[in-house]
Amino acid sequence: MTKELLAVLLTAILTQNFILCRFLGICPFLGVSKKFDTAIGMSVAVILVMVLATAVCYPINQYVLVPKDLEYLQTIVFILVIASLVQLVEIILRKYLKSLYNALGIYLPLITTNCAVLGVVLLNIGNNYNFITSIVNSLGGGVGFMIAMIMFSGVRERLETSDIPRFLRGLPITLIAAALTSCSFLGFSGIVDNIFR
Repeated sequence: MTKELLAVLLTAILTQNFILCRFLGICPFLGVSKKFDTAIGMSVAVILVMVLATAVCYPINQYVLVPKDLEYLQTIVFILVIASLVQLVEIILRKYLKSLYNALGIYLPLITTNCAVLGVVLLNIGNNYNFITSIVNSLGGGVGFMIAMIMFSGVRERLETSDIPRFLRGLPITLIAAALTSCSFLGFSGIVDNIFR
């Protein structure tokens, strides 16, 4: 069981990274990764929301939607749960971490529509994970999100001081850097697969 959970965790962090492999959560990845501090703050908020969303949505799905044959309402119900959790995180940040709240700006409410958060909940159900495995997968997905954000914020801070041709400045060089960062995670697929055979 422990080996299976470790495999799920490492897979979610490295080989099935939501940003770099599944291309979910690109909006905050491109929008908030300009500075290291905001990248960390957004990542912590996303980890918290991912784990809480899984912890709340799993029992709702298992004990309310499935027994009453209401699976077609999953997406709507999960988005409502995620929106509520984001509001809770927003209230907490506004109260206790005002500078982070101001730095995240519009991107904090965008966690509600962050497809990585909804994606992890739906993938847990689609993969028939139990509650513990779902939580581990969500935690791994959030940690993978954080690693991608931290890596990319470092790349973007470096790009700010680089001499870049005028036609590549701004979004073009950002997308090229994102593609190269994504390619860097391809090497993990063989390693993780070989460890857990």
